[in-house]
Amino acid sequence: MTIQVKRDAEPIEIEADAYLPTEFGNFRVRVTPDSKGNEHALLYTGDISNGEPPLVRIHSECLTGDAFGSMKCDCGPQLQAAMSKIQDEGCGAVVYLRQEGRGIGLHSKIQAYALQDIGYDTLDANLALGLPADAREYGIAARMLKEAGVKRVRLMTNNPLKIQGLRNNGIHVVKRIEHISGISLENIQYLSTKSKRMGHILDI
Repeated sequence: MTIQVKRDAEPIEIEADAYLPTEFGNFRVRVTPDSKGNEHALLYTGDISNGEPPLVRIHSECLTGDAFGSMKCDCGPQLQAAMSKIQDEGCGAVVYLRQEGRGIGLHSKIQAYALQDIGYDTLDANLALGLPADAREYGIAARMLKEAGVKRVRLMTNNPLKIQGLRNNGIHVVKRIEHISGISLENIQYLSTKSKRMGHILDI
C-alpha cells in the first residue's frame, strides 16, 4: 500500500511505539525522552498492564558491551539474557536507559577504562577521575513503567540500588530475580569489585 502525503499537509502525530522483531522474539518498542533530551526505550511484549507483576530488567546503556561485545563487563550478555527470559515467559519488559558508564557518559567511561588498563579497579578508576561511583537514577524508569500501566514488577537484577530506586519512585518490586550471565576471565575482577565494594549480590 502506498501512502501519499501532500507537501503542504499538516504533519501527523503518532506515538513512538512500534513493532520490533528481534533474534530473541517479537517485541514492541516505545521511546520516552526525559527533561534533558535523552531518549530512553521500553522494549516489551505481552500484556504488561494486566495487573500481574511482569518480568522486568532495568538496563543502563553500555555501547561497548551491548553493541561491540566487550568482555570487560557483563552488560551485553545480561541484556540478551533478559530479552530471552522475557520471551520465554511471554510477558515482560526491558527498560533501556541512556545512562552510559553508570551515568558518567562514554568519554569518561573510556578514560576509566584507560585507568583500569594500568591496574585500577572499576570503582577507583571513577573516583580518580573525580566522578561518582554510580551516577544513575531511576525516576525516568519508574515513569516509563507507570505510563505503560505497570506499578508492580519482578525485577531481574543483582543491584540493590535499582530495587531501592524503583521503590523510591512508586514502583513495587515484589520479587528480585538473580540475573548473572557473561562471566569470563576478562571481567571477573570487575564483577568481584561490584560484589565486594559496590554491594551487588553476586555469587561468583
